[in-house]
Amino acid sequence: MSEIPQKPRVALFVTCLVDLYRPTVGFAAIKLLEEAGCQVEVPPAQTCCGQPAYNTGDRATARDLARPLIDSLSGYDYVVAPSGSCSGMIAHHFPGLFADDPAYRGRAEALAARTHELTSFLVDVMGMETERAPYDGVAAYHDSCSGLREMGVRAQPRRLLARVPGLTVKELAEPDVCCGFGGTFCVKYPDISTRMVTDKVADIRATGADTLLAGDMGCLMNMAGRLKREASDVRVRHVAEVLAGMTGEVPPIGETERERQ
Repeated sequence: MSEIPQKPRVALFVTCLVDLYRPTVGFAAIKLLEEAGCQVEVPPAQTCCGQPAYNTGDRATARDLARPLIDSLSGYDYVVAPSGSCSGMIAHHFPGLFADDPAYRGRAEALAARTHELTSFLVDVMGMETERAPYDGVAAYHDSCSGLREMGVRAQPRRLLARVPGLTVKELAEPDVCCGFGGTFCVKYPDISTRMVTDKVADIRATGADTLLAGDMGCLMNMAGRLKREASDVRVRHVAEVLAGMTGEVPPIGETERERQ
């Protein structure tokens, strides 16, 4: 690993779901990165990473979306996303998208090499060990597919959560089994997706946890929706919200302010 700059300049890749549905996660990520000693910027011209198009086989549209993103994220020491899915798209699929494009191939490879998922970056690159704000509860943690399999994210969020006073983490029986969201998978195969998330929710409820945490908004929204349909009182949050001590900012995912009161 190359030497870490004294105050690394980090671009936060916000992601579409965070921007549109849960901006608090973006603010939590900024808080955590700044606490870790980073100079954080949010490039205003950033776009979707193109993953939905890529997953449906539309490589042309994926490349059209990826080019301006590569442009907007250039020049930073690191790029960090509060999502294993979106960071995985950039780090593992951008180089292949531009394998035959000499103008962007090298830039895509360089961007891929400096792109990280949030909790992985905090632990593996910045060595964050500080005690976090307290959270009174018992949490189950879901390992999102792309974060686990593409970005190697498993121990890092648990290591950070171990520094949260008052929080107990209980392991799911099958923490690494897909929740059924899978981006466009849940649209193409709704019956299969529903069965998968139903099984996942049964696993969550069996732990007795009062909180569900994960690092990807797609998974969290999917599981929160199913928990809500089953009248469960399990609170659903992005891991960054707990780590940053920002759980009082907004209701849990899938709940309204009135329900929280």
